[in-house]
Amino acid sequence: MGRSASIERNTLETQIKVSIDLDGTGASRMDTGVPFLEHMLDQIARHGLIDLDIVAKGDLHIDAHHTVEDLGITLGQAFAKAVGDKKGVRRYGHAYVPLDEALSRVVLDLSGRPGLVFDVTFTRGMIGGFDVDLFHEFFQGFVNHAGVTLHVDNLRGSNAHHQAETVFKAFGRALRMAIEPDQRLGDLIPSTKGSL
Repeated sequence: MGRSASIERNTLETQIKVSIDLDGTGASRMDTGVPFLEHMLDQIARHGLIDLDIVAKGDLHIDAHHTVEDLGITLGQAFAKAVGDKKGVRRYGHAYVPLDEALSRVVLDLSGRPGLVFDVTFTRGMIGGFDVDLFHEFFQGFVNHAGVTLHVDNLRGSNAHHQAETVFKAFGRALRMAIEPDQRLGDLIPSTKGSL
């Protein structure tokens, strides 16, 4: 179906290139300078069967905030371009993912309207050197530019790494479901308005 896109975003704070293939095999290549985020982005690729190639240079000497937020923005732009007019896709996706004691639920709608409900209370503020507040910034950047309504709920968990990993795995699974072709829908857009 050729649902792929490349986006380049350059600011005074970050320089980012994202290539995405929605009909991939889950392959990923990351070079962002933020290793824990790369681990999470790899979950999106593998569990969403989305190929990702991401290169980012940011002002990490300050902190990771600009890099993480701008990665969300750029990934959202690439996703929106790749998914196109959304003809024939399921539109909605959801997933529950456990990892040991942690369990997260992600529900999304390729609505064309950005919206984020992020109900995740991490059990600690840092995972290694990564500030967990930045996950909200990442998803906010993504939904604003992908035009996606996204609900993220961590239902339980005592290990912050597990909490984060279940969120990103569930996000990848929910994306995979939402972008899958719906054979019964054919070439129609899944909306009574006729557009998304």
